[in-house]
Amino acid sequence: MGQLSYIAVLVGCLLGSGWLELVLRTRVYRRWLRLVLSVLPVVGVFAVWDAYAIASKHWTFDPLQTSGIFVGFGIPLDEILFFIVVPICSILTIEAVRSARPDWKLPHE
Repeated sequence: MGQLSYIAVLVGCLLGSGWLELVLRTRVYRRWLRLVLSVLPVVGVFAVWDAYAIASKHWTFDPLQTSGIFVGFGIPLDEILFFIVVPICSILTIEAVRSARPDWKLPHE
């Protein structure tokens, strides 16, 4: 699998939670602006953090385990996709629980 390993994990995450949109009608994708406004800060903060860590030589990415496509500052495309996919999957999961259990509240609500 090699270079597709990281992408395969992200596809698995999407398959694991993506069906919730259809089956439980979470309406996450219909509220796309809300989703974008939730995910963009995550991408921004973690991309800066990654760029700093790479520049400081705190960590690297194995080119044999990533796509080999870099978006800048040594950050692989796979990593940026991770910052997008994981929050979306998390939001889908939370909204699915709320859909199935309308009485359930987040701790701060």
